[in-house]
Amino acid sequence: MSFDHREPGTPERVWDAAPRLRAARPLELGGVDRLVVLAAHPDDESLGAGGLIALAARAGAEVRVVVATLGERSHPGSPTRTPADLAAVRRTEAERATACLADGVVPELLGLPDGALAQEEGPLRAAAAEAAAWAAAGRRGVLAAPWGEDGHADHEALGRAVRAAAAPHGLECLEYPVWLWHWGGPEDLPAHGVRVLALDAPARAAKERALAAHASQVAPLSPAPGDEALLGPHVLARFRRPAEHFFVVPPAGAAPDAEAVFDDVHRAAEDPWDVGSSWYERRKRAVTLAALPRPRYRRVLEAGCSVGALTAELAGRAAEVLGADASGVAVDRARRRLAGLPGVRVEQRLLPGQWPEGRFDLVVVSESGYFLDAAQLAGLLDRTAAALDPDGHLLLCHWRHPVEGWPLDGADVHAAVHADPRFTPVLRHEERDFLLEVLEPAAPGRAGRRGTP
Repeated sequence: MSFDHREPGTPERVWDAAPRLRAARPLELGGVDRLVVLAAHPDDESLGAGGLIALAARAGAEVRVVVATLGERSHPGSPTRTPADLAAVRRTEAERATACLADGVVPELLGLPDGALAQEEGPLRAAAAEAAAWAAAGRRGVLAAPWGEDGHADHEALGRAVRAAAAPHGLECLEYPVWLWHWGGPEDLPAHGVRVLALDAPARAAKERALAAHASQVAPLSPAPGDEALLGPHVLARFRRPAEHFFVVPPAGAAPDAEAVFDDVHRAAEDPWDVGSSWYERRKRAVTLAALPRPRYRRVLEAGCSVGALTAELAGRAAEVLGADASGVAVDRARRRLAGLPGVRVEQRLLPGQWPEGRFDLVVVSESGYFLDAAQLAGLLDRTAAALDPDGHLLLCHWRHPVEGWPLDGADVHAAVHADPRFTPVLRHEERDFLLEVLEPAAPGRAGRRGTP
């Protein structure tokens, strides 16, 4: 990522209006008793997580601040300060800033080379591993570190190291952006996991004092060219908000919180999948309906109905349709869309665990199977096999390209169904972007055919 801090960057009004930030769920700190905030340079901790440090410390949590470098290369063209001079200055500033945020907390300065953390993988991983082990010894330990895609090589190297260190302990990791606010836009925010931490007046005041303590960064070193402030007013405006934003990385091995994830997605956009305007979506629904082997069905279950676009069209082919989705926000929108359609119900259910009662002669899993992990997918197939009428159908339709941030891809879902002897293929429709298949229960007393027709 190439950017210049002297350029104006993204105006704060753009971020203030960003739907995904406005819709972000609150970051809950209840029960946090150990917090480690790791920073690549002195001032990152105050910019990205100063409020978090202040609030956690005030609530009684044990807080550590670990800073990887001394930031000695912040002014490479300075005619008045050598890197050694800057290192000494920034060490003192880091100590003063941390004291503003949390009484009695002294930053741990690792002294690794500024601008070269990507080449310091061993020491970085060792420091992150020690911090993670310490946090894990608490009742609810949390790590906070720079976002792994922040656009600055040092931030990204540290973010990756902390994320890897958190994984063996099952720790929650809060990643805070710094330079994203400058070079990026709302479209660069993660698709899910954005959380907001509201800062009260004392926390905001503590953060402002901490920012001022980093004088070498927020004010010129001297009037000479090369000694200009690194963090001008346009940069600082992004960190004087009444809240801080974090991107939550769930504990390793934990399934994503589907309700929270998809509530985030649907709060951020009225139509997050563009089901109303996208030709891909509209045509895919038409292909889905054309692929159904029967003109009418008695009772249909759609797993993962989102805002109900496909549900509405299935209603024209069935006496009863039940749409289920993990997101309460999506369910509310689907109910409004489908109000008045006879035989249609929409319910908030996390499948397969909250499987509805009764039998179905059509189960539709369209663009939702890869949001499950392998165990959940196996459970979905168990439930489907038990609930599907002998003359019923299972319809699968999934995006054929990689799916970021989830355990499975579409190919994994379809392969799992083909490996299950309880289902036998009826038809297959494959395109560049999606794969659609219909299967039926295997005849009693014999295994289903494996593979594809």
